[in-house]
Amino acid sequence: MLPLVVVGSANAHGPTRQKVTETVEINASPDKVWGVIKNFHDFSWHPAVEKTEGDGGNAEGAKRVVFVKGAGQLHEELLSYDEAGRKFKYSISKTDMKVLPVNNYTSTLMVEDAGDGKSKVTWKGAFYRGYMNNNPPADQNDAAAVNAAKGVYRGGLDGLKAKIEGAG
Repeated sequence: MLPLVVVGSANAHGPTRQKVTETVEINASPDKVWGVIKNFHDFSWHPAVEKTEGDGGNAEGAKRVVFVKGAGQLHEELLSYDEAGRKFKYSISKTDMKVLPVNNYTSTLMVEDAGDGKSKVTWKGAFYRGYMNNNPPADQNDAAAVNAAKGVYRGGLDGLKAKIEGAG
């Protein structure tokens, strides 16, 4: 008879999927807000974005490259687009870890009616940290990934609010 050997690995585990959701209320109609963000290839409303290049329009599978001011690039693909529902979902196929230290990233951006002529914009994402093995460096661990995503979302939503409400 062979002895049963159990190998423990209590502290040896890979990364877990992280989730981030940020929202903002904007003093403008949902249609006005959606009009600013609905073009997958126009990310000019985000203050950290220098420019965007791509092809495919708003069709599933459209691709864009986001050039981040003073940093690197994000290569993204449109996964779904719902004009009537005022939302789209995209993924990042290639990222500069200094810009956004994530892997297997998907995100949804949507505009909802908040009543009284206002809108609620929600930006949510799910991803794994940049370093997929155990013992990640500090700049590619779970906290770094979550903080970077929160920073992108918060900066974008605050910029969107300022652009729309400042436009009068």
